[in-house]
Amino acid sequence: MENILRGGPFVLCCSFLLTINPVLPHVGGLGVLYKSSCCLISPQVAFFLCKCFEEWATRGNNEEHCLNYHFEYTDCDVLGSRWRVAIPNKPDTCTGLPDPVKGTHCTFSCKEGEYLDMKTQECQKCAAGTYSLGTGVAFDEWDSLPAGFISHGINMDLGDMYTNCTNSTWTPKGDYIASNMDECSSALSYAVSLKQPGSVSFQYFYPDTNIFFEFYVQNDQCQSTDFQSRLMKSSESDWDSHNVQLNSGNNVLFWRTTGFSLSNNAPKPVLLKNIAISGVAYTSECFHCKPGTYSAEPGAARCAPCPRPPCTANDYFYTHTPCDSAGQTQLMYKWIEPKFCSETAEGAVELPASGEKQTCPPCNPGFLSSNSSVCKPCTKGSYSNGTECSKCPVGTEPVVGFEYKWWNRMPSNMRSSVYIVLCYDVMTGWEVAGEYIYTTPGDLDSDYMMLTLTVPGYSLAYSVEKNNERAEFSKITFVFETKCTADCRLYFMGLNERNNAVVESWSGTNGKQSYSYLIKSNFTVSFTWSFQRTEAYTTERQYSSDFAKIYSVHITNVIDGVASECRQCALDSSHKDSACVPCPSGHYMLKGTGMCKSCLPNTFIRPEQPLGEEACIPCGPNTSSNKARSSCVSDCTLAVQYKGETLRYNFSPLANVTHFESSPRFTSKGLRYIHQFSVGLCGTEGRALASCVDNVTDTTKEVNGYVCQSIIMPSEVRGQSVVSSQPFTIGSTLIGVTTESTLDHISSSENSFPADSYLPDVIFYYRETTQACKNGRSASIRLRCDPTVTAMDQLTAPSKCSEGTCDGCSFHFLWRSQHACPLCSERNYKEIVSACTEGIQRTTYVWQQPLRCTGGVPLPAPRISACVTLAFWLKFGASIGTLAAVLLIAISCYFWKRTRKLEYKYSKLMMNAGEKECDLPAADSCAIMEGEDAEDDLIYLTKKSFFTKIKSFSRERTSDGFDSVPLKSSSGMEMEMN
Repeated sequence: MENILRGGPFVLCCSFLLTINPVLPHVGGLGVLYKSSCCLISPQVAFFLCKCFEEWATRGNNEEHCLNYHFEYTDCDVLGSRWRVAIPNKPDTCTGLPDPVKGTHCTFSCKEGEYLDMKTQECQKCAAGTYSLGTGVAFDEWDSLPAGFISHGINMDLGDMYTNCTNSTWTPKGDYIASNMDECSSALSYAVSLKQPGSVSFQYFYPDTNIFFEFYVQNDQCQSTDFQSRLMKSSESDWDSHNVQLNSGNNVLFWRTTGFSLSNNAPKPVLLKNIAISGVAYTSECFHCKPGTYSAEPGAARCAPCPRPPCTANDYFYTHTPCDSAGQTQLMYKWIEPKFCSETAEGAVELPASGEKQTCPPCNPGFLSSNSSVCKPCTKGSYSNGTECSKCPVGTEPVVGFEYKWWNRMPSNMRSSVYIVLCYDVMTGWEVAGEYIYTTPGDLDSDYMMLTLTVPGYSLAYSVEKNNERAEFSKITFVFETKCTADCRLYFMGLNERNNAVVESWSGTNGKQSYSYLIKSNFTVSFTWSFQRTEAYTTERQYSSDFAKIYSVHITNVIDGVASECRQCALDSSHKDSACVPCPSGHYMLKGTGMCKSCLPNTFIRPEQPLGEEACIPCGPNTSSNKARSSCVSDCTLAVQYKGETLRYNFSPLANVTHFESSPRFTSKGLRYIHQFSVGLCGTEGRALASCVDNVTDTTKEVNGYVCQSIIMPSEVRGQSVVSSQPFTIGSTLIGVTTESTLDHISSSENSFPADSYLPDVIFYYRETTQACKNGRSASIRLRCDPTVTAMDQLTAPSKCSEGTCDGCSFHFLWRSQHACPLCSERNYKEIVSACTEGIQRTTYVWQQPLRCTGGVPLPAPRISACVTLAFWLKFGASIGTLAAVLLIAISCYFWKRTRKLEYKYSKLMMNAGEKECDLPAADSCAIMEGEDAEDDLIYLTKKSFFTKIKSFSRERTSDGFDSVPLKSSSGMEMEMN
């Protein structure tokens, strides 16, 4: 039995009880259990029993504990005096209580390791196995909720949805207490009365921003801490500490969390430990040492670690020693620190012997081995492949950064740690192993093995334009491998503006592969790899053989970085041997010369080094390059040829940043949320960009671009007007503006938004580079003319993809607006002319219906003109007709008379000709000869009636074709010529 008793840390407790309280074995069944089997049970159960026995030993023989009342002090008066009074432990048992007596002065306090005995009002030393802070209280043991702490869930009433959160409470976990992991609000509170100003301090671990976490204090007047100061910053990879000053008087401390998760995985809880409060002036009890620790002597202020269990193979790991002066390294084994096991205990394993010495690997690129044992960075302007440093040639510049591919020692800007409950930051989570760095066995399989890389910031090379809007600050690439038999997961996280966000994660076994991440913010100054063997909490090591390995890490453009190569850069033409300078805006570098040449108009330069003419990229349709020639923009105007017509657009009214929301959605727990989108459609330099924020923690994260998205939670969650989280950019680069359904491998299917107009849709195409999508993230916004829509935010998503995307990479939206119609022109209106009324005629202009235009040419003003009526024109026409008839008759008469005269002359001519043929006697006058009077009249010998004259005019001609014409001969006789 004695040998067994020496084996565990609980032996001290058992022997201690026998020593200080020999009456204990006679206390019923408890003593029998203790005496017969206390030292044969597991250490965990023994610790629990020892705690119970120690409490009984400390208070069991105390008369106060056996009575039905206890002592308390009254409030202090203005002189600092108070009274000690007896308070019944149960109501209605007020008889036989001791009389009040004058208490100690309000400034009275006990030393560390002591407590105030309220019966004697004197300070007493804490018993062995307990400790005291004197004027403060501490809570570092969370097997159960300590006295004074209250945890309760807060029911959420969000209008049409009610969530019962009664069971959403904080849960003690031994050395810490964990928050709820569901989508409810849960508060942990503790009320304390301070006799003097004091403080509260605690440690917390807040790894997941899917939980809102706040700490605040309410004073006597129920006034709470300012809202912004109550928000807790997220944890990078370590326990964080928080300290708040407290005023004297009553203070209520609140730790409040609200969880939400948009995935099937539950959020990681917030953890609290080591809560300490000072200013209480005295403590009336001592605190028990937590498991694994003890205090052997009375009056202890702290507890010391207990003796350790036997060492096993899971308590050590292998590594390589640093290179020695001979340039050699050696495989060796080391105990995991802090060391909890004992090598001398029965059954303990020994540390394996070290291996043979081997030649050290070369230094990492950019470094030089100074004395065969230490690698030093090359000087500025130099580069190396790990052997020797060389100056970059004239016309080139070093490509700075850090590249780690040999792991003989941990780089100075990398740190290894383990998140475990008891000890964090002092254990080795990752260890170097020559060609790789790997995860060591943890204390628990659920521990997080952390590896953190810290950089001071990023600086673009001289050859890259400083004001390049599309410039990528840096790029990190690493090669890794995982091997698992359980549900392990490797997380890659980036710390941006004090918010540690998971960039990517891999579960299970993964073969050797490479991953790259583009860094676009100068605030991303830390990266963490975290490996967890299993999510299930267990005190046993079942998966110690599971591991993650990182073979190489390469990050570019790091301030104070080293170079592994040099690249060509532009030279200042004024000096032959000048240093590198950036090419001017819109210029690229000629290969092999270091000289700059201007790109063609309406092109922009690639964000990486602009080398060669191929660095000049033409802008997309209906866009133009900005002044810096770093990207293409749209001035919101457009001219499109459509069905033989030129349609002109001006989208300036839609250029302001517009917000719109998807339909409400619900998590698996029923928590409502929505996707909010922000759009900055177009505009030149200086335009307002669309922005999305994360205001979950005390620091605000913001992303910008043409299109972005964030998650909006109900405002009731935390009392804010808007709670926004998880923002990301959908499109930061404008690809082009066109009416085509495909542009640069981005498609905007017409089937997603069936058209009901004969006018074409104008489509804006955007793109965002991200590793989350193989071809990057893209967005298309269709602008459709709808004169009936006057609102500016009528954007909708496809009916089949209510969140705007079906695959998480391609987003599509339809924007209906009157401002999406083409500009109006002369062809879009017609004129209407009124009837002439009282000499006035009005001309009015109206739009063609249905109206499919906006702005542009305005309608002309109505026009008034003089006019005449129809009656006037009838009279005028009749007058003109009459005049024309008279004139026609006159002309007819004139020509008829002329015709008769010609007939007469002709007849006379014919008669003269006939006389020559028949020798007829010549007449005195046969016809009007030349020179005769044209007005000579025919003389008729006989007078005829008017009827006879008409008849003579109409008689038939003779057989020779001539009419009979009466002539007057020279002798005055009448004759008739045939």
